[in-house]
Amino acid sequence: MTDLISNNLNMVFNVDTTGAVHALKDVNFTLKSGELLSVLGPSGCGKTTLLNIIAGFIRPSGGAITLGGEEIDGPAVNRGMVFQQGALFEWLTVAENVAFGLDIKNTDSAEVSRRVDEWLEIVGLAGFGHVPTYQLSGGMQQRIALARCLINDPDLILMDEPLGALDALTREKMQSLVVKIWKETGKTIMIITHSVEEALLLGERLFVMAPRPGRLHKEYRLPFAERGLTEDPREIKKSKAFTQTREEILTMIWNMEEEIMGQV
Repeated sequence: MTDLISNNLNMVFNVDTTGAVHALKDVNFTLKSGELLSVLGPSGCGKTTLLNIIAGFIRPSGGAITLGGEEIDGPAVNRGMVFQQGALFEWLTVAENVAFGLDIKNTDSAEVSRRVDEWLEIVGLAGFGHVPTYQLSGGMQQRIALARCLINDPDLILMDEPLGALDALTREKMQSLVVKIWKETGKTIMIITHSVEEALLLGERLFVMAPRPGRLHKEYRLPFAERGLTEDPREIKKSKAFTQTREEILTMIWNMEEEIMGQV
C-alpha cells in the first residue's frame, strides 16, 4: 500500500523582520492509496506549503510525513507534480515534453514512443506529438503536463492550482479529464485549489484548512467526483446537496477571512 500519512506535521518559517510564521500546526491525516483529495481554504492557510512538503521541496520543522511507510525527505519519482503553469519546455515538441522523464531514465526508445502515444491518446492529444509546445493553448499545455507526470507512473500525483489559469469552459473539460484519469488509473491524487466548486467536483475527500497557523479545520467525504463519471457536471452543480455544501464552505471561508481582517 502507498498510503500518505501526515503525523503532527509542523512548519515554521523564520522571517527576518517579523519573526517566526507558523505556517502549519499539528496536521494529521491519512490519504489512502487511490483516493482523490482536494484541499482549499483562505489565503495563508498553508495549502501550498503542505503540498511542497509532500513533494519534498521543503522539510517540515516538526513531525513527519510518509508515503508507503517511507519518510519523505526530498523529491522522488514516486511523486509527480502538476503546476498551475505547466512548467513545460516550450521549445520542445509535445512528444518530447511527455517523454522527458523516460528519456532521463534511458528507457528504450521503442518503449518511450509506445508510452507517449498511449498517454497522448488518454489526455486527448493524439496526433499532436510533433507539434511545438508553444503553439498550443493553455488547456492543451495542461494536458501535456498531466501526460508528462503520469507517464512516469508515480504513486502520488500532486496538483497545485493546475486549472486556475484556464478559461471557464476549458477548466470544466479539464476537471472531467482529471476525474476520468483518477478512475481509470487508480492513482492517488491531491489537488490544491481556490475554487470551492472545483474542490467539490474533484474531491472524493475535501479538506478545508484554517489559517494562522495552518491546520485542518473540517473534512468532507463527497459523492460528486464519482457522479461526475456518468453525469453532466453542470447538472451536479444544480443539485441540492452540491449547492448546500458549497454555501456551507463559502460561509466557513468567508468567516475565516473576516477573522483574519479583524486581526490586522
